[in-house]
Amino acid sequence: MWSQRSVVDYGLARRSTVVSVFSGHTAVSDVCDAHPYLLRAAKYHGEPTAKTCPICRKGKLTHVTYVYGDELGQYEGRVKATCELPEMAREYGEFRVYVVEVCQGCAWNHLTQSYVLGTGQPRDRRRRRRVAET
Repeated sequence: MWSQRSVVDYGLARRSTVVSVFSGHTAVSDVCDAHPYLLRAAKYHGEPTAKTCPICRKGKLTHVTYVYGDELGQYEGRVKATCELPEMAREYGEFRVYVVEVCQGCAWNHLTQSYVLGTGQPRDRRRRRRVAET
């Protein structure tokens, strides 16, 4: 994406978590604990991937993308489809995107990536001026 910056990839943390589970240091119930709202978001708004779940190794992972930023107003904290992000990047000055992978079978969830999008310019706040009636 043209305005993507401040990219953080959580692949090493993911790998560490998976190794910890399979070595017996972490219980499966500690990592397969997706909130019911996250599971519902994955079911209805998530984007399917070809990746298999690293824990149950049965289900396919789903990506759920959340957007946060002061300029977003009522849209802050909402799930957005990847195809909606370029338009938002042209409209808003700056907002952060978080991508979470979710297995709907075993409730595995892990933050995979975060990055910043936007024009880099503060959004022009056009406020309606009330015309004083005389």
